[in-house]
Amino acid sequence: MRFTNVVTAIGALAASAVLAVGLTPGVADASPDPVKYVNLGDSYSAGSGVLPLAADARLGCAQSAHNYAKIISRANGFDLTDVSCGGATTDDFFSSQQSGVKPQLDALDESVDLVTFSIGGNDEDLFGGTVMNCVVAGISTAMHGAPCEAKYAKSVAKTIRGTTYPNLVKAMAAVRAKAPNARVAALNYPWIAPDRNAPCNGMPISAGDGKFTHRVQAELNDAIARAAKKTGVTLVDVATPSTGHDACKPIGVRWIEPLLTTVQFVPVHPNALGERRMAAVTAKALDLK
Repeated sequence: MRFTNVVTAIGALAASAVLAVGLTPGVADASPDPVKYVNLGDSYSAGSGVLPLAADARLGCAQSAHNYAKIISRANGFDLTDVSCGGATTDDFFSSQQSGVKPQLDALDESVDLVTFSIGGNDEDLFGGTVMNCVVAGISTAMHGAPCEAKYAKSVAKTIRGTTYPNLVKAMAAVRAKAPNARVAALNYPWIAPDRNAPCNGMPISAGDGKFTHRVQAELNDAIARAAKKTGVTLVDVATPSTGHDACKPIGVRWIEPLLTTVQFVPVHPNALGERRMAAVTAKALDLK
């Protein structure tokens, strides 16, 4: 083949290559895969009580279609897997919570980009048990004094330090191990009661136990913060911005529903406003929409 023919052939091949590149989408032009997002946790993560329920909600988990994770996912176009479930404890990260519900950690692998959760409030029946114990104590003393604090303060503090905190460390470390490439964020709990001794509409607890019930939650939130720091998990503080939006406040102000006069089927849990605000706080903390 003559040199001129070789040059002509090379030129033709080059032109074809340029044309092919122009017509074929390159790697740089390809749309990136959506962020793979997994939401774990208990009823505060699941949005239990906020209607409507998610179309694929697991039986008994009362997972809302408008919990904070789904709000974040819709706003950012994430690929969400939501395995949060009402009543979950840290044990349910590792084992089946109920028939047909896999351990929550099964949703994680190396491809996950983002994980969020709230957990710990159900360990040793901390939230539910404290509320009911304080109601009974208040009724038994005709709402005088601080009967719940007198009877349960030491045992509750001991449980959080000796049981809940180690459970949180174990659970958070396991999440990090199962999703090693993910950003992992733990939400603390928005305030149920204000930090004062005063009557609370819808919460039949002695006014003198107000500061105690707030302190129980503060001790749990502190355990969550310490566990997150120990395991390298990002803490999302939803408690601080929830100040002034506790269950004692009126509809439209409160983020948490009271035990009585609740507007949803699960009391003492975030309402629709609460889940929206939790979503906004989480998105800001993680630099999302």
